[in-house]
Amino acid sequence: MHEEDKIWARNVLARITEKMEKVSVRSADKIPYTTENGVHDDWSGDDKIGWWTNGFWGGMMWQMYELTGQERYKAVAESVERKLDRVLMDAQSMDHDSGFKWLPTSVNNYRLTGDPASRNRALLAANNLAGRFNHAGQFIRAWNDWGGNGPDRRGWAIIDCMMNLPLLYWASEETKDPRFAQTAMRHADTAARCFVREDGSVNHIVEFDVDSGEMVRSYGGQGYGDGSSWTRGQAWGLYGFAQSFRHTGKREYLDTAMRIADYFIAHIPESGLIPVDFCQPAEPAWEDSTAAAIAASGLLEIRQLLGEKKKESAGSAENGPGEDGRKYLEAAARLLRALTERRVNWDDAADNLLEKCTAAYHDKNHEFSIIYGDYYLIEALMKLAL
Repeated sequence: MHEEDKIWARNVLARITEKMEKVSVRSADKIPYTTENGVHDDWSGDDKIGWWTNGFWGGMMWQMYELTGQERYKAVAESVERKLDRVLMDAQSMDHDSGFKWLPTSVNNYRLTGDPASRNRALLAANNLAGRFNHAGQFIRAWNDWGGNGPDRRGWAIIDCMMNLPLLYWASEETKDPRFAQTAMRHADTAARCFVREDGSVNHIVEFDVDSGEMVRSYGGQGYGDGSSWTRGQAWGLYGFAQSFRHTGKREYLDTAMRIADYFIAHIPESGLIPVDFCQPAEPAWEDSTAAAIAASGLLEIRQLLGEKKKESAGSAENGPGEDGRKYLEAAARLLRALTERRVNWDDAADNLLEKCTAAYHDKNHEFSIIYGDYYLIEALMKLAL
């Protein structure tokens, strides 16, 4: 089955490459978040440059550079990275999403080219992220204050931050300074204890007392409600804990990733198309294609990690992939086939790939294109194909 999936994924990537040749030219000077009438919008202005998704377009350009070797993708990616320099100098824009901004851009640039300026940017972002750590509660604070009369968010952490931790792991590996990884692991330990429920579902937001560090309560956040199962949060969790295992080798992180993944797989609808929340009402049947793409990439990460452990243990039943490894591969392939057959816009005149993406269940707008859905779709297909 895996070889068949590889061939299929390579064919899909060839179609995406053909489309992105045109899209990358049209959007070369932009940092898109979504599309309006099929045309990428632009979040590179001073009022939007700090938005948390602004690293994904540059990341897509690095993906295309790796797939094709064409220098023009590299040029667009580097342009995005330079624009993000304004964010590094804006305290309000620097939050826990530094990984989403500088892992796809600066860390990728440094990995592929060795550019010392990119290394410097990523280390600046990692230092800022580490500085958000609350020592009493052993968590990284999520958002900054948004002004107005909103709630006090100083003690808020969110499941999404599991995906930002690799910036800290990278910084430790790059500098040989363990402080970054120690911070990431303390946050991951707290998330495993306070975010992940017994059945493998996860909370989106957890509030801690900023002075004592005690957990206060959880919130439904961008999902349907308190105690529900926001699917993109599930995807962040299963993928994020898998990455923490990759960087640390701590078995508890892989076990947690698998528990979340097993819950996700058990709730995939017959159609293979993912709702915004696994606990949402039957109607309206809002979807979130980004959750499917992120989960697919995370499931393939778990499958790869299990395969690596099998090699290390020479086929040990305790560590080998067995049925579990195949289960994650099959689920990822199912999600990707459903997306590419029913939720990708293959029209070259449209700038987006995925359709029917939703940022939050209770938002006014649902089922539009979102840039990180396209990024994780390509990432997952690359893992399956290569």
